[in-house]
Amino acid sequence: MRAEDGRIFLVGPMGAGKSTIGRCLADRLGREFCDTDHEIERRTGASVSLIFAVEGEAGFRRWESLVLQDLAERSRVVVATGGGAILAPANRALLKAHGKTVYLHADGATLWERVRRDRHRPLLQTVDPQARVEALLREREPLYREVADLIIDTDRRSPAMAARLIVCGLKRVSRVDHDA
Repeated sequence: MRAEDGRIFLVGPMGAGKSTIGRCLADRLGREFCDTDHEIERRTGASVSLIFAVEGEAGFRRWESLVLQDLAERSRVVVATGGGAILAPANRALLKAHGKTVYLHADGATLWERVRRDRHRPLLQTVDPQARVEALLREREPLYREVADLIIDTDRRSPAMAARLIVCGLKRVSRVDHDA
């Protein structure tokens, strides 16, 4: 699949820049942008926090998988996935089969700095949210790398620069895929 024709999925931990960079990337490529969390909220009429409170994380993950399946059927779309979307093996398979996946990587200190004031992240409603950010990154990083066609470091990059690097990187990856 050529990156300019297919779907682009952005994966990574909370605070990596999936939504912000995704919007820049979609604008740059003239594509639709979708954020799975926002789509879940639109469909359910409830916030992610409320879904976690009522249905628990398992209920939220079911919604996430349904939305991801629907978005994978759209063409010419940039999709910002939730940080935990890669936990389900079926979601990882879907990402690999339906487009190019970009892992937006940032170190734990950067992630914490970006999310520490956000009170709307259910997984950070804990005694030590900074330790939780670090633990989630350690737990999920191998899964992000497993699905990634491309890895972009977002620590000290503007969203516009990250989007430019993604476009260049996906052209390289697509050329390799095409030549293989």
